[in-house]
Amino acid sequence: MNFILVFLGGGIGCVIRYCIGLFFQKTSLSLPWATLISNISACFIFAIVLWLSQPKNINNTQLHMFLLIGFCGGLSTFSSFGYETFLLFNHGLFFYALLNMIITTVISLSLFYLFK
Repeated sequence: MNFILVFLGGGIGCVIRYCIGLFFQKTSLSLPWATLISNISACFIFAIVLWLSQPKNINNTQLHMFLLIGFCGGLSTFSSFGYETFLLFNHGLFFYALLNMIITTVISLSLFYLFK
């Protein structure tokens, strides 16, 4: 069942990401607005779901599978990266949080340069 929830959420997130890309494709803006909007939207949804779950200690696995892993993952994997880095900072693991940010950014960008 979890696979189906992740699949459906991811599919919806991917289609919305694609539509956002189509919307901004017709503009000549200097920033990659489609990616920026997708990343921020996914992080916003991820954070709101976690925030709403905390007061009542709600651990709805199905909701998390569909929204957090599926939908937010389909919309942008940056939401997972952001949350995991936040957790490192929140646990006082500042070195690892910064290392995670640096390694992810440097390696990801380097791969684009390497395979251009």
